[in-house]
Amino acid sequence: MTTPVQPKFIETNLDHINEYEGKLAVLVTAKGGLDPLARRVNKLCKGAIARFVASAEFAEMKLGATYTLNYPAGMLATAVIISKMNRKSDAITARKAGAAIARATKSGDALLLAGASKITAELAQGHVLCRYEFSDHKSAEPTAQGSLGVMCGDAQAVGAAFQTMAATSEGVFFTRDLVNAPANVLTTVEFANQLIALKKLGLKVTVLEEKELAKLGMNSLLCVGLGSETPTKMVIMEWQGGGDEQPFALVGKGVVFDTGGISLKPAGGMEDMTMDMGGAGVVAGVMKTLALRKAKANIVGLVGLVENMPDGRATRPGDVVTSMKGDTIEVINTDAEGRLVLADVLWYAQKTFKPTGVIDLATLTGAIIVGLGHENAGVFSNNDALSQNFLNAAKAEGEGAWRMPMGDAYDKLIKSRIADMKNVGGRTAGSITAAQFLQRFVMPDMPWIHLDIAGVASTATPTDLAPKGASGWGVRALDRMIADTLEPTDG
Repeated sequence: MTTPVQPKFIETNLDHINEYEGKLAVLVTAKGGLDPLARRVNKLCKGAIARFVASAEFAEMKLGATYTLNYPAGMLATAVIISKMNRKSDAITARKAGAAIARATKSGDALLLAGASKITAELAQGHVLCRYEFSDHKSAEPTAQGSLGVMCGDAQAVGAAFQTMAATSEGVFFTRDLVNAPANVLTTVEFANQLIALKKLGLKVTVLEEKELAKLGMNSLLCVGLGSETPTKMVIMEWQGGGDEQPFALVGKGVVFDTGGISLKPAGGMEDMTMDMGGAGVVAGVMKTLALRKAKANIVGLVGLVENMPDGRATRPGDVVTSMKGDTIEVINTDAEGRLVLADVLWYAQKTFKPTGVIDLATLTGAIIVGLGHENAGVFSNNDALSQNFLNAAKAEGEGAWRMPMGDAYDKLIKSRIADMKNVGGRTAGSITAAQFLQRFVMPDMPWIHLDIAGVASTATPTDLAPKGASGWGVRALDRMIADTLEPTDG
């Protein structure tokens, strides 16, 4: 698995700047202000920073952007990266700036001269999150990541503040690795093994196999994998970091590859369906984060792991299956399989753990991409307070999320002539009817959110904090929501 860069926080030492041979990054305020560290670098490089700051190019730079002076005269450093960044900028801007410095650094060693900046830990976090590369299946030796030093006023305090961020970064990288992995490597068996390995962090991990799922009546989940040689599984991860209170539940769709089944997808772009387990990947990343930082909350994460393939045994359009809840479902389209997975896992989570609330995540619909593009996940909820808590956390972490409408009027679109419901409602309001379907498997008065992450789980272009491919979206927002609303505050 990909390991994040581990920053080394060091106390301010002006003499060390003279001796550094990697790339130096300095912070310059929007008004051109240089702190003592930037002034020292400016002096060493014969005033080159001051000359650039006085230019029209600097004036036009956005906050958080960088400019690189390569091989500056009078210095051992191979480059000076100038970051336009105010000392009291918000956390989101600071992370973006840290990521921009990482892109300018590439894979080399870097020393960030943060000085007395109030957002030093956030700068380092952005840098770490951006320096991710998935190279597990390349024959060439992976590029060395290089080191990251951070020179600041109180290195011990900043380093301590960064520790929670370091745990989150590991969770994000875990999610990215899972989502980026090809389907012949990340089978349901291997996915389950990756989650079992989290036991060493203190999680309780239980795997339910097909016979146990059948005994529970989880035919909605099981029908998705009937055409696959790889077995369907449900993995339950429990973190008991709180008191005796009931846990909060996270539920993830883990379709390790989605051909569409008998309702076969077009060939073009089908290779991207290795990311259709993105919801389960986020749940896994959150659970790892909670364990690493020893969260003071009780959280259970459940993922349904399955592969959707065409075969003589595969579920057909028009088949009727009975869910664990007992409701019958007419399968109109076998490519609308994610909601069939989530239906049974949602019901099991509520029946077994009686959670205080539940959030499910899934790369569920193309319709959400049509509506929100790749900037925001769709948020569907039956509870205003829970929804707002999540939206607040997502905003604080800079992870795009937008609440979508729900309502009884949409239910008529999934009414079946021969069963209790059908699994699709046509082209109109596709992401909403999917959420309406899932809501039927949410118990009365259970606070619930459905997150449709089809547009944000993996992207074809780089994002602010990640290269193209798996983004790890949702790990930081969910961890923040848990910390802000489910864990006791100090004092």
